[in-house]
Amino acid sequence: MKKWISLVALILVVSIFVPLKPASANTSFSDVGTTHRAQAEIYYLVQGGIVGGVSSTQFVPDKHVTRGEAAAMIGRALGLNGERLETKFSDVSSSNFASGYIKQMVEKGIISGYPDGTFKPYTTLTRGQMAVLMNRAFNYGANTVSVASSTLMDKGIAQGMSDGTFGQELTIKRGDFAVFLARGVNTKFRTVQTETFEQTMYVNTNDLYFRVGPNTSYPWMLKLQKGQEVKYSYAVGEWSVIKVDDLVGFVHNSYIQLQKPSTTIPTPPTGGTLSDLTVIIDPGHGGTDPGGSGNGFVEKNVVLNVANHMNSYFAKTSIKSYMTRTSDTYITLPFRTEFAARYKGDAFVSLHTNALNGTANGQESFYYAQTASTNPYVKESRALAIYSQNRMQETWNLTNRGVNPFGYGNFHVLRENTMPATLVEMGFIDSPKDITYIKSETERQKMGKALFLATLDYFYHYKGRQDVLPLYKQFGATPSKRLH
Repeated sequence: MKKWISLVALILVVSIFVPLKPASANTSFSDVGTTHRAQAEIYYLVQGGIVGGVSSTQFVPDKHVTRGEAAAMIGRALGLNGERLETKFSDVSSSNFASGYIKQMVEKGIISGYPDGTFKPYTTLTRGQMAVLMNRAFNYGANTVSVASSTLMDKGIAQGMSDGTFGQELTIKRGDFAVFLARGVNTKFRTVQTETFEQTMYVNTNDLYFRVGPNTSYPWMLKLQKGQEVKYSYAVGEWSVIKVDDLVGFVHNSYIQLQKPSTTIPTPPTGGTLSDLTVIIDPGHGGTDPGGSGNGFVEKNVVLNVANHMNSYFAKTSIKSYMTRTSDTYITLPFRTEFAARYKGDAFVSLHTNALNGTANGQESFYYAQTASTNPYVKESRALAIYSQNRMQETWNLTNRGVNPFGYGNFHVLRENTMPATLVEMGFIDSPKDITYIKSETERQKMGKALFLATLDYFYHYKGRQDVLPLYKQFGATPSKRLH
């Protein structure tokens, strides 16, 4: 801050940007009583740690909201990671408590900075600017103040002023912002009900908590079971708003899907001693994150297809395999590594295709080669990447771009993993050469088998698992040469 800012102003700025801790359900603010117009919405957001007080006893609902504060509140509602990060803005360093939210909100196209390279985190937000941010954050489609304002009013999220205008140039207060945000998240607060629940989806896991809000801080109402039918309406970040009978609530996107899952327990293959091994198959991207595209194909669909083929081979063995996603759903990078840890994988393979404006081609595999407090399985990951690259090269006659360590392989799913992990780029989806393989269902099946065999090569050559040898014969293959 510049030296000429008065002491009073400096105190106000500090009070706005203190890190807000998630508040408990019994938090009570002396300035938000039972008769306050925004009482229900404020305490709903407080319950989920989306907003907090300026102090432990004061919410200050009439204080104006700043751009930085708005980024943080919307970011929390969407479930973004609040870790402080360096940003590209000269006035938002990693010491700013909202820096992580600002960086991610900018990357998602929800908010932007100014031409001079600043973000102006302490500048107050207008009602019109709020309307645009809400439209972008909740995918309502509007990108101008007039249309965004009308959209919020049509949905029962915002109301106009007494003079018949929206008051788009007026600065927005914390209490009003909480009302709009709570209504965007949860339809029960809206003045009209326009959302429908027409899309049938199915729960894909047992004992799924059906919550009153879009994060695990909110209490649950029911436990849903695998195969249970639900009605989907819309998403709030990584959480879906669904209806079960007459109840409306939230579940994580990863645990519902369009196809009804099998609720029968498959009979494990007889013979072999491989049931102690577990492979995690990670189809990259998904849902609102399409990945790369080219030649009429989208990465998220291609990699899911190959992953299903890869998984089908494991299903015929005693080796356990789990896919981080089995349908076109968006899941976060932390979820992928947490999923892998939960199922205690012995190997993690993340499937991707590349894209570079049609100017590059070929295959490459990555591993994370820096230890410190991150993934310690450097040698194992390198071996897994080597055998994956080798099998991909044998299967599709594409340029060999090599096996790449840290510097190239600094990906979350490699860096933050707790097991040997590789990320494979099977080819460039926008390459006229590579697409001849990528577009073929037959070739994608071959690639699924190749990556299955690559994990066998890793277990056999690096881990010394002689008991995988019969599996090569089962699928008409032989072990690769020892390459690591």
